[in-house]
Amino acid sequence: MTAPAAKAVPRQMTLLALIAATYFMVAGGPFGLEDIVLRSGYAGAILILLITPVIWSLPTALMVSELASAIPEDGGYYVWVKRGMGNFWGYQEAWLSLVASFFDMAIYPTLFVGYLGHLAPSVTANGRGFWIGVVLIAVTSFWNLLGSRIVGGSSVVMAIVMLSPFAILAMYALFQRNAGGGQSVPLSNVDFLGAIAVAMFNYMGFDDASPIAGEVERPQRTYPIAMAVTCILVAASYVLPIAAVSLTGLDANRWTPSSWADIARTVFHNGAAGTVAAVAITIGGMLGAAGTLNAFTMSYSRIPAVLADDGYLPRILSRRNAAGAPWVSIFGCSIIWALCLRLSFVELILLDVLLKGLSVLLEFAALVALRRREPEMHRPYRVPGGMTGAIAVGIPPTILLILTAARTENQPLGPINALELSLILIAAGVVAYFIGAHVRKAKTTS
Repeated sequence: MTAPAAKAVPRQMTLLALIAATYFMVAGGPFGLEDIVLRSGYAGAILILLITPVIWSLPTALMVSELASAIPEDGGYYVWVKRGMGNFWGYQEAWLSLVASFFDMAIYPTLFVGYLGHLAPSVTANGRGFWIGVVLIAVTSFWNLLGSRIVGGSSVVMAIVMLSPFAILAMYALFQRNAGGGQSVPLSNVDFLGAIAVAMFNYMGFDDASPIAGEVERPQRTYPIAMAVTCILVAASYVLPIAAVSLTGLDANRWTPSSWADIARTVFHNGAAGTVAAVAITIGGMLGAAGTLNAFTMSYSRIPAVLADDGYLPRILSRRNAAGAPWVSIFGCSIIWALCLRLSFVELILLDVLLKGLSVLLEFAALVALRRREPEMHRPYRVPGGMTGAIAVGIPPTILLILTAARTENQPLGPINALELSLILIAAGVVAYFIGAHVRKAKTTS
């Protein structure tokens, strides 16, 4: 008996909504960049934030533009890899993305609670921060039940509100020019590799817009435009506020992790305007974390649904409500994400970058494989340069990921390190595939 065909989902995600949702998946605002400024100084930080998208984000955006416009189906990267490289590698792509999501999705409630604690420390004290994180996951889960149109539309509003304080801060800083102070780390002493590894996390996520491709209006046109606009928007929202603050002469040593609110207060000379700006940026941090969690819930929840459609997971996970949201998959994923909230922030980032990075490399491999296997496929957008360009575009991200993996070998996670745990999780994906394939075969032959 063959599995029934998946129910068609209405295409309700517009271009503007896709840009906003992708922005949250990639950035969620300029938060988390403070440590780069502290370690690299202004010139080093700006240089790193301009280099990283060229060698990490741009290649991914180009790859997503070609594959999402050519194969605009729900499941995105899973469908690409399966079609280009076969069922085994398609499953590994889905596995790596889902396992990475377990760590990735715990980051944003942690950030939300951190910013809330900065605003009202008593609210998050005595273990209440954990339960606030659980509630946030629950809220975004119910939010996603309203469908991708609502999630995308709300992302537009949240992005405007979140970025407004930074726009005001940058414009005000331009009128506070001071030639003294500023750069604290000579470029010759900057740890570029370490800083780029941090920037990689802040520029990662362009491919996460692909699992909802079946719900995007005119995907052949929308994806290339959305990837290009988002790439520029992310880089601008990172570089411009830092560059503007550097003009004030503020010592880069004043930057510490999660210090944007304090930076704003200092730029506004600690007056009433500074207090308002600090509060607005702190609320923006909460909105950024919530918006990112919301957008990723929409993206990641589609993967178990398409795996269920293909017979690897129970069919119940593919059930959708009237708005087209895979509601069982959303709730199932949310429970697992909540269980990962106890991990530390550093552990979460390391595991996320390694596992998600490997899944991105599979997507680059699928780009080349599909060029060879299906040369006549209609591709509304193509990575320039023919086959050579398709291969070359994946080389810089591969090099960056190898260097990042080498660095994580010294990061302990209990009795093992981050690299060893990642290898265990990767091996588990191979075992899970053969178990899932056996179950799938039993279903189709029964």
